[in-house]
Amino acid sequence: MTTISAASPLGPTAFVLGGGGVLGAAEVGMLSALLEAGCRPDLVVGTSVGAINGAAVAADPTAEAIEMLTELWSDLGRSDVFAGGPAKQLATVVQHGYLHSNAPLRKLLHAHLAATFEELPVRFQCVAASIERASAHWFDQGPLVDAVLASCAVPALLPPVKIGDEHYVDGGLIDSTPVGRAVALGARTVYVLHVGRIERPLRPGRWPWEAGLVAFEIARRRGFADAMASLPSGVTVHVLPVGDTVGTPLLGLRYRSAAGVRRRIEQARHATAEYLTKEDANTANTANTADSAGSVGSGRSGGSGGAR
Repeated sequence: MTTISAASPLGPTAFVLGGGGVLGAAEVGMLSALLEAGCRPDLVVGTSVGAINGAAVAADPTAEAIEMLTELWSDLGRSDVFAGGPAKQLATVVQHGYLHSNAPLRKLLHAHLAATFEELPVRFQCVAASIERASAHWFDQGPLVDAVLASCAVPALLPPVKIGDEHYVDGGLIDSTPVGRAVALGARTVYVLHVGRIERPLRPGRWPWEAGLVAFEIARRRGFADAMASLPSGVTVHVLPVGDTVGTPLLGLRYRSAAGVRRRIEQARHATAEYLTKEDANTANTANTADSAGSVGSGRSGGSGGAR
């Protein structure tokens, strides 16, 4: 795949990394395939768990970042990030209003990420939801770990993160797949690393917490569809495939489970590599046609793995 830069008629290029909890491991496979194909981002934007993966690749868009992320994801479920049994979790909820302290996750991020946005060789932004303003806040300067931690602060699971005079929670509540942000920052070729499997139908939840998850998923999918429908002309959006042939049920996932992490990474890497190869072939076949400058994402939507 040809490297696309700001000087390219198809650039600048952005990687957009959405949220997805434990499914976020699939983004590592997608990143691996993109880098192996020679695609380098001019801009990276992320939300929730995508902020972790995005910050890592913005710091080092090479195979070394993929190795680090693979190790991080493999160790996550075995670490003390989400430690504690039901009794301890109940006590924490009663006392603080959330299940887990964010101290272990903060320590893990400090060990793997850069200290500040300014140190990153690739421009990076991540989003969190401001409680006080009930709106999105995009972080693009200053301490990196605090911003990423805020973007990952799932309500009731982790505490809000205080930065300045405001408290922030998971960016997925505001913008779970920030395609619009990438376009607003000048991207003209966008690769969406989306693990929500939007092509699969939802089903009603059996338990109250499942009903909440389904409600959030409906809003998330609607937001993504609206973003795709409002794309301006001249923008190409590639929604990369997850490659999950097993069909992991949305409501059957456990946020602390590391089972299947390497499988998800490899499946996504293989599926994305195939997709990129096909896109290169399609581009080569239409190189001499009048409209071969790029696919315009003017509101078309559909399942994962396709150019809009």
